[in-house]
Amino acid sequence: MLLRLVYLGMASAFAMLRLLPVSDRDMDVEVLALRHQIAVLERQLNGQRVRFDAGDRAFLAALLQGLPPEVLRRMRLLVRPDTVLRWHRDMVARRHAARSRPKRGGRPRTVRSIRALVLRLARENPAWGYRRLHGELLVLGVKVAASTVWEILKDAGIPPAPERTSRTWADFLRSQADALLACDLFETFTLSGARL
Repeated sequence: MLLRLVYLGMASAFAMLRLLPVSDRDMDVEVLALRHQIAVLERQLNGQRVRFDAGDRAFLAALLQGLPPEVLRRMRLLVRPDTVLRWHRDMVARRHAARSRPKRGGRPRTVRSIRALVLRLARENPAWGYRRLHGELLVLGVKVAASTVWEILKDAGIPPAPERTSRTWADFLRSQADALLACDLFETFTLSGARL
């Protein structure tokens, strides 16, 4: 369709260039000849409507859009002036709709670091459900919806909190290993005799 529109635009530009050296009398004769051809075409159609494709509609709408409605009504066209005005409105509406259409649909994906943090919190705290995880993320300053936390857990295959809560002592020690290794379990005396 775009190629046809470009073709029609170029053909009209060449036709206008051809009309530059033409006198007013010659243009009047040509206009009368074109009007007569339109009348013959309408007579041969026997009241049937002329079918315009999208390129023809766009070209006519763009060509005639600057004319006031009263001038359009005086012109001899194959379509009613209101139809041309409707074509122009439709063309502008389609262009506006195309520009305002979102580039990508749906909600943006959650940042990878947030996903990793949610999964780490869920692994280290199996008794926490998605609502508790959501609350802890808010405390940490991470703004994410509770439903997003639930989706992250579901996508990772992590079951709901009641199904994760059964833990053994070994599981607890494994999840707290970093904290336990950081603890100082030794006792010493300083030079002053204080016990630390």
